[in-house]
Amino acid sequence: MKSKLSIKNVWKSYGSVTALKETSLEVPEGEFLTLLGPSGSGKTTLLMALAGLILPDGGEIWIDGALATYAPSHERDIGMVFQNYALFPHLTIYENIAFPLRMRRMREAEIDRKVRNILEIVRLPHVAQRFPSELSGGQQQRIALARCTVYQPSIVLMDEPLGALDKKLRDQMQIEIKTLHNELKTTILYVTHDQEEAMSMSDRICLMNDGRIQQLGTPNDLYFTPNSIFTALFLGGANMLPVARKGRENGFDVYEGPGGGPIHVSPAERTPQPAAGDLSIMVRPEHIRLLANDEPAENSAQVRIRDSVMVGPVTRYFAELADGTDVTFTQLTVSPTRSASPGEVVRIGWAAARSVVLEGRSNGHD
Repeated sequence: MKSKLSIKNVWKSYGSVTALKETSLEVPEGEFLTLLGPSGSGKTTLLMALAGLILPDGGEIWIDGALATYAPSHERDIGMVFQNYALFPHLTIYENIAFPLRMRRMREAEIDRKVRNILEIVRLPHVAQRFPSELSGGQQQRIALARCTVYQPSIVLMDEPLGALDKKLRDQMQIEIKTLHNELKTTILYVTHDQEEAMSMSDRICLMNDGRIQQLGTPNDLYFTPNSIFTALFLGGANMLPVARKGRENGFDVYEGPGGGPIHVSPAERTPQPAAGDLSIMVRPEHIRLLANDEPAENSAQVRIRDSVMVGPVTRYFAELADGTDVTFTQLTVSPTRSASPGEVVRIGWAAARSVVLEGRSNGHD
């Protein structure tokens, strides 16, 4: 697939603080790539460097095969969508969207065709003659998207565009943006600190931490096969069990878990498992199930239920192993195979394929 954007060893510092360490990244044409990470991880610094709003201290940025590291913003063929929409309050919606086309000196008939077409795509053809103040926040965000994409820029950069919206509207806008991306086939780089947003929208996620890329891959890659405790905890709830390697048995790698019980792990196929130092096994809460007394499982343990909370479609259980290690797991609220009450001692189990071995130890779990 053709490369739309190539970032080679780009870095940026402010005095003694390195905001972005040497970073390299390839983005193919038409991809929806999310830069995800906590505050201070370097994601916004990278986005600003791509937009030409700041200049990197080193490295190269290539767009469509042309070197653009120090090119001014208006020569990069990049569109940007911000959290505050940045619509012109004195112009109608039609004129707001037409503005970048007029700046490119397009013919009036072509401007009219493009504006009406993009208004149909964002499903707001009826607001063309209104002003931004007459629209809801969600409608203004859709118009900001329309204005940014109407001239079909090479790359669209989005910096926390949904951060000011409430959850229901944010969920709706995620679908809007994804639909727009599918229809226009635009290359999008999207910045957020919201992992659910990244998981639901992205072709790939570039997870950043401490000024560098922590892991790059599909949402499935990062969620099911994280390469670090940071990734595992940032991308959702995770149980982190301290373990020590024991050996092989019946085709499984065997580890000694909390309290001395064995934990079986399917041999890693894609990446080598850590061999030395402190180790932990990650198990996602939804991969653990309540077992009947004699029900077999590749991994099982006894836990005491401390509490349970029904969160709509799932019930979340908070439990502990005999040595006090915390364990969280979820069961479907609708027709559960089993339920458990606070104070009850029950058996839980999970598949060996759901045990992920990671380097280091965690002080807790989400």
